[in-house]
Amino acid sequence: MADSRGGPLVLGIETSCDETGVGIVRGHTLLADAVASSVDEHARFGGVVPEVASRAHLEAMVPTIQRALKDAGVTASDLDGIAVTAGPGLAGALLVGVSAAKAYAYALGKPLYGVNHLASHICVDQLEHGALPEPTMALLVSGGHSSLLLAPDITADVRPLGATIDDAAGEAFDKVARVLNLGFPGGPVIDRYAREGDPEAIRFPRGLTGPRDPLYDFSFSGLKTAVARWIEAKRAAGEQVPVADVSASFQEAVVDVLTRKAVRACKDNGVDHLMIGGGVAANSRLRAMAARRCEDAGITLRVPRPKLCTDNGAMVAALGAEMVARNRAASDWDLSADSSLPVTEPHVPGEDGPHTHGHSHDHDHVHEISKDNLYS
Repeated sequence: MADSRGGPLVLGIETSCDETGVGIVRGHTLLADAVASSVDEHARFGGVVPEVASRAHLEAMVPTIQRALKDAGVTASDLDGIAVTAGPGLAGALLVGVSAAKAYAYALGKPLYGVNHLASHICVDQLEHGALPEPTMALLVSGGHSSLLLAPDITADVRPLGATIDDAAGEAFDKVARVLNLGFPGGPVIDRYAREGDPEAIRFPRGLTGPRDPLYDFSFSGLKTAVARWIEAKRAAGEQVPVADVSASFQEAVVDVLTRKAVRACKDNGVDHLMIGGGVAANSRLRAMAARRCEDAGITLRVPRPKLCTDNGAMVAALGAEMVARNRAASDWDLSADSSLPVTEPHVPGEDGPHTHGHSHDHDHVHEISKDNLYS
């Protein structure tokens, strides 16, 4: 469906956690990136509450889609397809997005693509730096995931090399911030405090970096516990906790492990490109250390701008556009949310292969009238 204007026009919907994201892309060009966040509603709980997130998605969905279409300067009938995060993520939150995507795709007679959240985080870099090299090595770091993935084909072949065995990096940031009484979410505030601190002030442990440990897996639970105990000891002794130094030293331990393992994975697998995505990819120290270590190793580093690193609809639209461009099979109408969708499934294709939604089903007269009224 690529055309002379620069590729497929696809709308993407992302609701895997607490961000209602709607993005519109044409090929590799970002036209709109509308986000409605419910983070403030979760802050008083110190973390994301699934039911609160689901209700927020429900309220924000239609206005956010309308805003994205307006920002992009297109109409819903112009679209070549609708993409939506089918998983992994919070089940209830995912269901809101999947249900909305199915409704829009059916009403418009457009193909529906249920795509993988993690693969979308990789594909979003195409909006920043052009087509992904094949294969691409990706380090994805967020509140729910810390993964090393090898992607020979982002639409069909994504291979997990390593993952977190306990707390993900972003989760560790949130928990340490809570111990320091810095609020939620923890990543941005720790990054700010760390800029004023000494990263070598405290030598916190580097998990799973021993000679017999898994090469590409991650563990941040022990680090989180070590930081908490250090803080508790200071407070028990009546001493003031040096928040900046703790933040910098903790952050250094996380970033050291992430970048060390990512560069090793590139070397071991003969890959000369590293892409870093996910919310923690917005961390300034991670970006700086990855840039230095990649340069030393002769590896090209690709990191999207911070806004595209956090959960957003643009990344889903980017992967959806790639599915359309490569003529991948669209999803069936019985597409459902899968909270544990494996990264080895970049999308959820229908059983019958490529087809055009809306033309393989007999629409009743009432539906046809409503479609004309809504989308003409």
